[in-house]
Amino acid sequence: MRVSLVAGGAGFIGQNLVRALVEGGRKVLVVDDLSLGRTESFGALLADDLLLFRQVDCSDAETLSAAVREAGVEITEVWHLAANSDIPAGISDPTVDLKRTFLTTFAILQFMREAGVPALHFASSSAIYGDHRGLALSEDTGPWEPISNYGAMKLASEAQIRAAVEAWLPRANIFRFPNVVGVPATHGVILDLVRKLARTPDRLEVLGDGTQSKPYLHVDDLVESMLHIAGLDGRHRVFNIGPDDDGASVRSIAEAVRDHLSPDAEIAFGTAPRGWVGDVSQMRYDISRLKATGWQARLSSAEAVRRAVIQISAQEALG
Repeated sequence: MRVSLVAGGAGFIGQNLVRALVEGGRKVLVVDDLSLGRTESFGALLADDLLLFRQVDCSDAETLSAAVREAGVEITEVWHLAANSDIPAGISDPTVDLKRTFLTTFAILQFMREAGVPALHFASSSAIYGDHRGLALSEDTGPWEPISNYGAMKLASEAQIRAAVEAWLPRANIFRFPNVVGVPATHGVILDLVRKLARTPDRLEVLGDGTQSKPYLHVDDLVESMLHIAGLDGRHRVFNIGPDDDGASVRSIAEAVRDHLSPDAEIAFGTAPRGWVGDVSQMRYDISRLKATGWQARLSSAEAVRRAVIQISAQEALG
């Protein structure tokens, strides 16, 4: 049986990917340091021996290798989702992204080389592009000038993977994620707004002036796209993943949260066009390359946001 290793598999996207892999007939070993991840949703899978879990610091190649040996499995592919997902935290302390976003990549590649694992599927980000002020970004758009430490370390990871493909790695897929929404949510604008409105039901305060706009993809669509890309031929492939639209504004997201939870609440926007240092306020994706392979998102940005608002509100026991 093929055993897939999912690094960062206890996180938001990882949990959804793990379930899809198991449902597709694969045995999975999840390694995660549990800094943000949770394992509660894995209960039945762990009990049925369809899933193995080890708490591991994925930035340490020796510890990672020891965990795989102890599990007694042969890994045939790695899905690398281990990273710092809190961009503001990485701005405050750059070592967070160095360790959790780049050194995880370096260590995972070390492990793969020593173990002879032939395939890597890597979760990168739109943050690698930087701020191109609303230009539709294709995979070849440049220059790549990330404005957050998170984006810088994702770009460095992509470069390290490309060098590995040149030297020894038989196959690598690079997924450049947009903003991904759904459950189990651990961070992100929708969760932040839902929690803010729960604390002050009459007033919803929003970072930035609400004009920030980006593509939003539901996690169900994201996982489907990742599995689709993993099934394509090619030694080193890079894909923007996103919906086929121009995105959703923060204003529309705030209004969706308000309308669902507290229709009479006042929305108070800030004055800056950017929510925080390192935030790209306007981002659009060109997904022509992915569409040419026959895949397209089921939900638009607006539809993904509306579904996620309902799901996250239920997660927080608010609606």
